[in-house]
Amino acid sequence: MNYKMVFYTIGRILQIEAVLMVLPLMVAVIYGEVPSVFAFTVTLILEFLLGTLATAFLKSKNRIIYAKEGFAIVALAWILMSAVGAVPFVISGDIPSYVDAFFETVSGFTTTGASILDNVEALSRSMLFWRSFTHWIGGMGVIVFVMALIPNLSERSIHIMRAEMPGPVVDKIVPKIKNTAKILYLIYIALTLSQIFFLLLGGVNLFESLVYTFATAGTGGFGIKADSLAGYSPYVQWVVTVYMLVFGVNFNLYYLVLIRRAKAAIRSTELWGYLGIFAVAGVLVVLNVAPSFSSVSEAIRHSFFQVASIMTTTGFSTVDFNLWPAFSKVVIILLMFVGGCAGSTAGGLKVSRVMIIIKTIMREFRNLVHPRSVSAVRHEGKAVEDRTAYGVCVYFAIYMLCFMAIFLLISIDNFDIETNFTATAATINNVGPGLGRVGPVSGFSDFSAFSKIVLSFSMLLGRLELYPLLLALTPGIWRKK
Repeated sequence: MNYKMVFYTIGRILQIEAVLMVLPLMVAVIYGEVPSVFAFTVTLILEFLLGTLATAFLKSKNRIIYAKEGFAIVALAWILMSAVGAVPFVISGDIPSYVDAFFETVSGFTTTGASILDNVEALSRSMLFWRSFTHWIGGMGVIVFVMALIPNLSERSIHIMRAEMPGPVVDKIVPKIKNTAKILYLIYIALTLSQIFFLLLGGVNLFESLVYTFATAGTGGFGIKADSLAGYSPYVQWVVTVYMLVFGVNFNLYYLVLIRRAKAAIRSTELWGYLGIFAVAGVLVVLNVAPSFSSVSEAIRHSFFQVASIMTTTGFSTVDFNLWPAFSKVVIILLMFVGGCAGSTAGGLKVSRVMIIIKTIMREFRNLVHPRSVSAVRHEGKAVEDRTAYGVCVYFAIYMLCFMAIFLLISIDNFDIETNFTATAATINNVGPGLGRVGPVSGFSDFSAFSKIVLSFSMLLGRLELYPLLLALTPGIWRKK
């Protein structure tokens, strides 16, 4: 383990987070929020000094980052980012309990959108901005951003990206890892700016356009109003629906379009699977809930909005789907597990994993009927290596074990099974709202401090896709050799 490189990189990440806090600090100054100005100033100064000390005294001549360093950096960085990011909430008094503030910040950075706030509108403007901005930071991954800035990184630093980016396979889209990180962020920023533009066209003021775009881009779902997006015009709701789907697509496909290989992007089987699931689920929900709405167009708008919101794990709402018929609620729960595409800002298992698991099961059925036949699992027009298919199945097995453990631990609070099950699904899949006591118009405030810590761990597990956090807790990874 290259300890110096691990903590040097974490020092850089803390410096970046401190610099990013300047934006909510500026918002606090603009709106004259003195407690928030003090909170952000103290936090960012102390964090920047800590990061500077780490980078000054922990420089390493050996800048090679292997897999175990990548996992350790990602796990520690996300925990520390959340721990420090929670401090302004506590100092300002907006969220007095540190456990609650930590839960809220983890939910922000992991782009989950689960909240302990019963009255979100009581928060100061700067804290609402910081809340949504954590979604934007966590959406693409702050570590990918740091990789674009750190000079002289070894090309083995792909291990950091693989540890942080979602999906079964992550690779460079251009030869140099630094350029890959820059391209991903440029695409991310361009899409963010375009959504802000369309929201402004719809009459949404600049502040609200920013916070809702940050939450959409990171597929997080933190709102600044108690009814989320229910009070906005149909135009705004459709804009957000489209952009939730846009940010749930693999960013590599946008790169292919940029380099004029649009046909290759359009041929993506994961993309068509993603859009197909969205369309089928949307139609099923419309047919089921149509009698509850005054018009078919209204039923279509709300149904497709909620399907996009849950499938991309954004978590916005325009209606209380907790009141929908049982069939639609089951569709919603299933979509929580599917999630968006690999290489996107969405959570869940990812469409590519679901497709590979289904194709692997079908191959096993064929082999049982025809033992002498030789068949391969195919994905994106290529044969999937047995090692990859095996890895996806192992991931799913570990995922289910973690799910059951979290489900069991939070059951100590003695809530109903629907609440506990969907709270676990909503956090480990980074969705946000669930059903029962954690529905779209309620929150996670009723859970005990113990359960909030467990659910915070669940959100980190889901965002980092299990391995970095689980391996960081394994003593063997920290040995010198």
